[in-house]
Amino acid sequence: MQETHPDLELLINEEGAPRRGAFELTLLLGEERIPLWSGIKKGPPRKDKFPNAATVLDMVNKHLQ
Repeated sequence: MQETHPDLELLINEEGAPRRGAFELTLLLGEERIPLWSGIKKGPPRKDKFPNAATVLDMVNKHLQ
């Protein structure tokens, strides 16, 4: 994603420990928090809880246009 959006900053677990059994992504645009992905209700199998890189890039691009 750095190639397509070099101005974006990635923060990992900014608010403390992650939720158990979850992979979640939130896009911060100024003061706005946009939930992009939550794997909490996905799966089994466990692999369904995690988005692939292309999916993440599509979600980010949708909100940055």
